[in-house]
Amino acid sequence: MLYIALLRGINVGGHTVKMDRLRGLFAELGYGNVRTYIQSGNVFFESDQPDRAALTREIEWHLGQVLGYEAPVFLRTIPELESIIALDPFKALTVTEDMRCCVTFTSDLIAPNLSVPIRSPRNDMEIIHTTDHEAFVVWYLINGRPPSSSSFLDAALGKRTTTRFFHTAAKILDAARQG
Repeated sequence: MLYIALLRGINVGGHTVKMDRLRGLFAELGYGNVRTYIQSGNVFFESDQPDRAALTREIEWHLGQVLGYEAPVFLRTIPELESIIALDPFKALTVTEDMRCCVTFTSDLIAPNLSVPIRSPRNDMEIIHTTDHEAFVVWYLINGRPPSSSSFLDAALGKRTTTRFFHTAAKILDAARQG
């Protein structure tokens, strides 16, 4: 099965892992057809492992051992990413220059009683729609700057998340299909 691994922490906070090194780390685990997409921790690979939780733990453990820090991994398949992109709750919005449309991927189940839309106390983020493991978030730039804190998303969704711009998620899907 082809998996799309969306990683967090690969190119932030002084941690920069070159994509050829990241491909090598996945290949060390015996995965097939390992490819990366853009310099932000998106890896395509094939594995026969049907247990996604076990696969995630294996990858995270290996990355932690080699890199020396935690790098959370969020696995999706092409059909799952297709469903996420097809939802596109942003299509009803009039997007302005000071808005960024994002999808936040979670490890934990998003609380089904999370009432959306919900805005951050700083009014710099708004969760407009959720699925079981994704939140569609609008960033509102303030003085040209994106939100600087993830505490709002951490409180609403949990700390194990990673975010991609919605248009980037669509490009990741297209690249995964090229396989």
